[in-house]
Amino acid sequence: MRKIISVSIIGLAVMSLTACKKSFVEQANPNGVSVDNGIKTENDVTAAVYGVYQALRSSNAIGEGASLWTDDRADDINTTDNQSNNGEPFQFSAFALVPGNSYLQSHWSALYVPIARANLVLSIIDKISFASEATKTQYIAELKFIRAYMYYNLVREFGDVPLVTERLSSEEQAASITARVKKEQVYAQIVADLKDVVGSNLPVVQPVASKGKVSLQAANATLGQVYLTMATTLADNKIENLNNAKTYLLACFNQKTFGSLSEIPFADVFDVSKKSTNAEIIWQIVYKQGDPSYSSALARNNQAKGETINSPFVSQGSGGLFTKDLLNEFEAGDIRTTFSVKFAASSNAYFITKFRDASSAATTLGYGGNDWILIRYADVILNLAEVSMYLNDNASAISYLNMVRTRAQRPNYAIMMADPAYAAKYPTLKLAILHERRVELAFEHHRWHDLVRFFNAEQLVEYFKAKKQADYDNSPLANMTTKDYYFPIPFNEFKLDPVKMYQNPGY
Repeated sequence: MRKIISVSIIGLAVMSLTACKKSFVEQANPNGVSVDNGIKTENDVTAAVYGVYQALRSSNAIGEGASLWTDDRADDINTTDNQSNNGEPFQFSAFALVPGNSYLQSHWSALYVPIARANLVLSIIDKISFASEATKTQYIAELKFIRAYMYYNLVREFGDVPLVTERLSSEEQAASITARVKKEQVYAQIVADLKDVVGSNLPVVQPVASKGKVSLQAANATLGQVYLTMATTLADNKIENLNNAKTYLLACFNQKTFGSLSEIPFADVFDVSKKSTNAEIIWQIVYKQGDPSYSSALARNNQAKGETINSPFVSQGSGGLFTKDLLNEFEAGDIRTTFSVKFAASSNAYFITKFRDASSAATTLGYGGNDWILIRYADVILNLAEVSMYLNDNASAISYLNMVRTRAQRPNYAIMMADPAYAAKYPTLKLAILHERRVELAFEHHRWHDLVRFFNAEQLVEYFKAKKQADYDNSPLANMTTKDYYFPIPFNEFKLDPVKMYQNPGY
């Protein structure tokens, strides 16, 4: 932890005075100037806030390439090559993760970088004069939201983690907080930050020019999701947390600027020409079409040889592959199936087509314009279905579930439960909701977090071991134990203080 904090402080110590002249998506993070000398004006703060957002783009954090600790870790995508990169990526999907895994260390570090940057700017912002106090309060809200969102990822993946909410400026100070705190305390800080955000003067919806920045929609959605996760993973206050989850998820739902979900075609959600105006998208990381540095690589990386559906890029590979277990989950006749995946003759396999930019502006190098969607309304609606189910309001849960199914042009839940195959596969409403989240949000990096919310450690092992190994490629399901509910604490962090940075059980 000390090493991470030191690197973070040096790296983000100050944003250059010229950085604020670049567009929102292009903000860089230069170093070489002391923080106090470098952040002295409102423009400096603006650049610094952009630097916090910029850190989110990393595929080691929550950017578009962050599949290894989400979909690969789950049952949707499977890293099958156990030879490349010393087999380290394979460890995630093979349930063979070790504390010394360098990818794990990079992920841990990348999640703490936005936190360190946010803490630094928050420590300075009250000393800066602003032309409008409203601007400053919005910046504070944005920074607290990002800090909370990062801790939300950390606590779900690692459990107890170090909790830092102050600017760190010395090795001694860093050493004093090199200690894991209980996940309940981490959640308390997340909730406190997000409550400040939902009570702030942020806009309900960000204007087109500010897409990618936090809104009240995003704050309400995230606070609702946090309470839902607390209700299903913490021992105490389950009903209170569920009611709070319902309150904030409904607040987000009522802030939507469209009527029914069916008004927004599923394909439009991923249309690069509509990404800034699509009313379903609540929060996204912005990528810039045609730009070598800030474009999206999703369409190009998922393209199969001989195919042109994703990108003008001429691929020589097999494209974005996924498990047969997920393929079996897609329903025939579901418009999400035909949009999200396609069979490629060149590889005799299906590949991912959900993220597309086949326009000439993406160039033959595949510099796509897909924004990475972090929160959208279908996600929130299915969260409301989940909350309603836990509160024994099945009628409301089914109503929310049907909103998503109707858009996908699928029969409603009651009709499907009369289908013996569907009823056998998803015998409970809980499993039906989990199924719907899986096909609706496929490849959007929700799956692992959904699984650890829907099941406790013992249930999760049972769920995975009930799957067919043949549908899960060459990652041995037999490896999975209750230890895999959380990632190990990276070895470099553990060895700083083996007592205070105690390892997760089983590692």
